[in-house]
Amino acid sequence: MSGNSWLTALALMLVIEGLLPLLSPASWRQVFARMLAMTDGQIRFVGLLSMLAGLLALLWISQ
Repeated sequence: MSGNSWLTALALMLVIEGLLPLLSPASWRQVFARMLAMTDGQIRFVGLLSMLAGLLALLWISQ
């Protein structure tokens, strides 16, 4: 993957990450408060699921 592709992927991630706080700040605040109440293991599990979903999406898109 070229450097330009990495920057494009990072930019797209930032756009997607910014949608919830832009469109619904109260919901974003609630989600953030719930995450603060989670244990480290729970947060790691959510991160793992997110990574697996991203990998599956990349595999699906590349076919």
